[in-house]
Amino acid sequence: MDIEIRPLTKGLKDDYLYLFDHMIHKENPEWSKCYCYDYHFLGDVETCTRDHSREMIIERINANELQGYLVFENNKPIGWCNANSRSNYQRLLRDFDLIDNTDDKACSIVCFLIHPDYRRQGISQKLLEKVIEDYSNTDYDYLESYPRKGKSGENNFKGPMELYKRNDFQMHKEYDDYYVMRKKLK
Repeated sequence: MDIEIRPLTKGLKDDYLYLFDHMIHKENPEWSKCYCYDYHFLGDVETCTRDHSREMIIERINANELQGYLVFENNKPIGWCNANSRSNYQRLLRDFDLIDNTDDKACSIVCFLIHPDYRRQGISQKLLEKVIEDYSNTDYDYLESYPRKGKSGENNFKGPMELYKRNDFQMHKEYDDYYVMRKKLK
């Protein structure tokens, strides 16, 4: 498969929206309202609608506040990885016990979204390799991920623990429902 991975920019906003507007979530229909806005959203579930998430994510893209990578096959968006400064994810900071040292600069990887027709073809691996390559040349101390326990395949949008282990992430913390995995960059 010949794919291209591109960092999200304002110029790719329509491609991003196309991916989320047309994503099939057969296994988890409630995910269709997310648009990868969930970790930025601090409100209640009732106010988190598909239209609201879409509107808010457009604002984040226009303000260069949403970072990550789109995957294309023949210029058609087929996947996404949300990777950004941990401090940019307000819900993540509120709901998870992550901060050991406030001076640590961590890039959090919070989501892999691959169109169902393209799953199990190594796309998440290629996305993670791109994140590692790009963030290794920044002033971040760590890459950080949060794989869920007991989830596999489509239900583990944060990426499976095995993916991170293969790429030299180490167990940093363990909780009832998830792990915190880290890869030291410096």
